[in-house]
Amino acid sequence: MIVLDISIVITGLPKIKQELGFSDAGLSWISNAYTLTFGGFLLLGARAGDILGRRRMFVRGLAIFALSSLTIGLVQSPSWLVAARAIQGLGSAILAPSTLALLQTNFAAGAERNRAIALYASTAGVSASIGLVLGGILADWYSWRVGFFINIPIGMALIWAAKQYIPETEKHSGKFDLAGALVSTLGMSALVFGVVQSAISGWGHTLTLQALAVGVLLLALFVGIELRAKQPIMPLRLFASKERSGAYVVRVLFLGANVGFFFFSTQYMQAVRGFSPALTGLAFLPAMLTNFLVALSVPNLIRQIGASKVLIGSIVIGLIGMLWLSQVSSTTSYMSGLLLPMLLIGIGQGGAMGPLTISGVADVAIQDAGAASGLVNAAHQLGIHLAWAYRLRQRLWAQERSAGQTC
Repeated sequence: MIVLDISIVITGLPKIKQELGFSDAGLSWISNAYTLTFGGFLLLGARAGDILGRRRMFVRGLAIFALSSLTIGLVQSPSWLVAARAIQGLGSAILAPSTLALLQTNFAAGAERNRAIALYASTAGVSASIGLVLGGILADWYSWRVGFFINIPIGMALIWAAKQYIPETEKHSGKFDLAGALVSTLGMSALVFGVVQSAISGWGHTLTLQALAVGVLLLALFVGIELRAKQPIMPLRLFASKERSGAYVVRVLFLGANVGFFFFSTQYMQAVRGFSPALTGLAFLPAMLTNFLVALSVPNLIRQIGASKVLIGSIVIGLIGMLWLSQVSSTTSYMSGLLLPMLLIGIGQGGAMGPLTISGVADVAIQDAGAASGLVNAAHQLGIHLAWAYRLRQRLWAQERSAGQTC
């Protein structure tokens, strides 16, 4: 639901701008407001599940997400839309880590849990493509508001199902790490704001550098607080495992590379080949279905050849697909120049995300499941936003050069 919503927002932006009268700068805050609260409150939302109960936080996250979606669908002004998107980001910050943590506590370690996590990891790519198709159809044929209204029945059904079928996890007594929660939230928000600002003003801009510096300093202070906290919001023992630490770093880099695939492929198909938003989404579907099918086979492959070989092989296959896709021109056919390399990229994504997610929560104690899930999601979001900032800045540079040549 979270990834689907992000894709629907992307395809609905032109209609939102036209109907509500957003400026070009203001339009960017539809995504920025969501990104800041999602990234800023992610660690806090993750640890809250460990302490207060993961099903409880999962349900609250769903309620916040669904109610804010209803508000977004009803708003009549830009300011209310941006505010509602910020609240929706808070719901996602609670919901995303609670989901992965619940998989860890409700499925036995080993093949059963690996299969569940592989399915979880595969949904991102599939949902992104469905969102592109659905968002384009809804925006073109009905209204961008419908894309947000569909979250209400989904959210209500998930809340009912969670209360019926998911047992509540044990609460953990102790003092909540308020200092760590405050500093981590401010630090993550500053860091995300710096990355977002870099897409608009560049990495050398004063505001970008100031935000990044404040974010780094606050996160350094956060580490010092966590070293002394009796019940830290982010236990530093999670980084003691080379497997987990490596998985977080690789996840940032892998997501950064794959966001470029979506960004440039979408621009190429719409701006060069003249595809509609809906047709562009449909063009991605074969790759995303391949992604999903490969993800289903990941648990068996891990048992047969090991997680590291599955991960390395998947990354290599995806890289071949990206190199192939980089050769497209205005006359490239869809079947040979787009479909085949995208299938390889789909194989790479489907094969890599499962091992990365499994390694990110490997051998984590039950009481730290939420915190580890938060780190997985934080690495995921950081990779995406760094890549988007870089891609958007490239686009702005291209526009500036084009305007200069025209003058």
